[in-house]
Amino acid sequence: MSNDPDGDPGKLGKKDFLSISDLDHRVLERLLDLAAQMKKDRRLGAKAPTASALSGQHVALLFEKPSLRTLSTFEIAIRELGANTLHLPAHFAEGVREPIEDVARNIERWVRALVIRTFEQEKAQRLARVGSRLSVVNALTDEEHPCQALADVLTMRERWGAAPGHTVAYVGDGNNVATSLMQAALMSGVNVRVASPLGYALSDDAVRHAAGLAQGGAQVRLVEDPRAAVAGADAVYTDVWASMGEEHEASERRRVFAPYQVNAALMAVANPGAIFMHCLPAHRGEEVTAEVIESPASVVFDQAENRLHTQKALLHLLLAQT
Repeated sequence: MSNDPDGDPGKLGKKDFLSISDLDHRVLERLLDLAAQMKKDRRLGAKAPTASALSGQHVALLFEKPSLRTLSTFEIAIRELGANTLHLPAHFAEGVREPIEDVARNIERWVRALVIRTFEQEKAQRLARVGSRLSVVNALTDEEHPCQALADVLTMRERWGAAPGHTVAYVGDGNNVATSLMQAALMSGVNVRVASPLGYALSDDAVRHAAGLAQGGAQVRLVEDPRAAVAGADAVYTDVWASMGEEHEASERRRVFAPYQVNAALMAVANPGAIFMHCLPAHRGEEVTAEVIESPASVVFDQAENRLHTQKALLHLLLAQT
């Protein structure tokens, strides 16, 4: 595979996709263009131009965390590109029965790619490092959720056309979704404001890293006041207050994050016509009210649908031979 994103336009430019920062803005735009075209072509079924792009290939799915959207959309994407899926039992990600390095060395003899949903980002990195012939795709770790961010920026582009100059406000925990959203939005020229309670903000390192990806003068700003983040924003984004693995903190987090609920009053501070975004699953009555998530402003199910199209485009750029 070419390591030059300006080289073969049919390639991602890297062996693996572990983070939005594995892309540059040109490759990201290429991926979004392809995803939009695949979305239009899906009605063609087996006659779609990419229906056999990965014919004869196999892609393994290793999900250590539960999933509805990520697992469903990856499996469908793989099949709609003409490839086959291999579901690996979750315990193979634990590294107990055998080292995960040995898992990578084995499965790279049989499959082209491994899509992993796990806890530590470092685990995905280890698999990618050892599997020299294996393309590893991050389907969510505790640190990043890049596939969600691809769908997010496609959804923004569908609503706004040219995205640069717009602003997305993220309200809530500075978690993996916030990290990847920040990276993808800045790379697309979209300004980012993040409002989190003290002690739950994105790390300085994560912000500095994302700022280095910014295009078109896009900027990121961290605040504590959710109204300050949302004022004049074109999109308001939130996520659950307690992510997978943080359930034991749920009661305390409900107390701390209560002022960060996205409700009608908070949405009213955003620009007229602002959209509401959420990666799902949503806890109505906690991070968002039912009124907001069920409102015409909500694009949450568009985001969910776009997971399929962006992941299909990702796999095509990563694995297709032509």
